[in-house]
Amino acid sequence: MAYRQTERTRARAADARERILAAAHARLAAGGYAATAVADVARHAGVATGTVYRHFPSKAELVAAAFRRAAGPEVEAVRAAAAPAPGREPADRIAAGVETFVLRALAQPRRAYALLAEPVDPAVEALRLEYRRAYADVFARVLRDAGTQRPALTAAALVGALGEALLGPLAGAPSGEDPDELVAALQAFAVSAAIPRSPRVHA
Repeated sequence: MAYRQTERTRARAADARERILAAAHARLAAGGYAATAVADVARHAGVATGTVYRHFPSKAELVAAAFRRAAGPEVEAVRAAAAPAPGREPADRIAAGVETFVLRALAQPRRAYALLAEPVDPAVEALRLEYRRAYADVFARVLRDAGTQRPALTAAALVGALGEALLGPLAGAPSGEDPDELVAALQAFAVSAAIPRSPRVHA
């Protein structure tokens, strides 16, 4: 009997944690970090504020967990888009990765701005850099296949350029630019800047 009670307690705790994390993720997507106050997250999760703190001892830890939940699938989507396939050239893979990165960001601009640029706690900023490196690793693999010199450095520069180019649109600055045209321009930039004209294979 005591064992079943322990299992029920664990199940309730796991359910509460999941509801808290889902609420924090939703608040982050809707309003950025300003919308992830612990009291607001607790209210949307249907739990007491103290319950949030039992699972996440600080707001920074709560936001970091929400950041991971939001950013992880974005990296995986870009990785899948840029994956190698028979007959698929590196330039096509770079273009597909850029398209996925840009269109997914534009589809949820508030969340994308929070993930890319909104001022955050230092612990979350460190996590942001970790995911920037993950994006860069995706592109670096493609650039190695293309024979780009210093692929890791070039990929990091490419990710930085993409993020910088999106800051205006994500922050709501009027540009009048069609999303498809923005994607095409960034694809052309990425391919011309990162893919060598005469590829050389590096070990």
